[in-house]
Amino acid sequence: MKYKAVTLEKINKFYGDNQVLKNVDFSVNSGEVVVLIGPSGSGKSTLLRCCSGLEIAQEGDISVCGQKLLNDGVLLGDDELNELRQDVGMVFQSFNLFPHLSVIENISVAPVTLKIATKENSKKTAMALLEKVGLANKANAMPANLSGGQKQRVAIARALAMKPSVLLFDEPTSALDPELVGEVLQVMKLLAKDGMTMVVVTHEMNFAREVADRVVMIDNGIIIEQGKPDDFFTAPKHPRTQEFLHTVLNA
Repeated sequence: MKYKAVTLEKINKFYGDNQVLKNVDFSVNSGEVVVLIGPSGSGKSTLLRCCSGLEIAQEGDISVCGQKLLNDGVLLGDDELNELRQDVGMVFQSFNLFPHLSVIENISVAPVTLKIATKENSKKTAMALLEKVGLANKANAMPANLSGGQKQRVAIARALAMKPSVLLFDEPTSALDPELVGEVLQVMKLLAKDGMTMVVVTHEMNFAREVADRVVMIDNGIIIEQGKPDDFFTAPKHPRTQEFLHTVLNA
């Protein structure tokens, strides 16, 4: 049964005098893959970070898996916030792996530290996830000896180790050499096929076209258009969406 995995209502986010999100209403159903697109500085990453509690919106309500994360601009307390964050995994463009830990240690450390799993069970889960992302042979490697694509696949496995209900991706391929992008997108496609709820900020339009259930265009802190990929890419309605797609698809 479908439910609202993420709901944002009337979200306003400011950095000083600069308003980066403007009265944003946004929701994601369980099992849905939503891709956020728009120009740099449009508010995409900020919206994503608000969903995980990494950024605090000054106004509005945010719910994740039925629990209030933000209530009229007031964030949950630390204990509740940490518990809720276990439900929301996040994959960053810069990988953020611990350089002093091996691949398998990077994946297994959080569940053990948070007492979600024993060290033995966490290692078993980590190995299964490495199989899933095609890196079982790199379990004992150090991050410095991995390619960018391999690092990002480890970062995805690490996020999955917490068994999140929602996975957020903030431009997961933007720091990669072009020939390494495909291996990361392939893992993300597999997750989508498995029914993972995903919100993805990306400039990879082919991924959005092939994998997304819904594409959302953000410009200047406002959601200006959204729809199914076929409609969105073949017949965008808003002039700004038309202009943006013309630019990125003909680059």
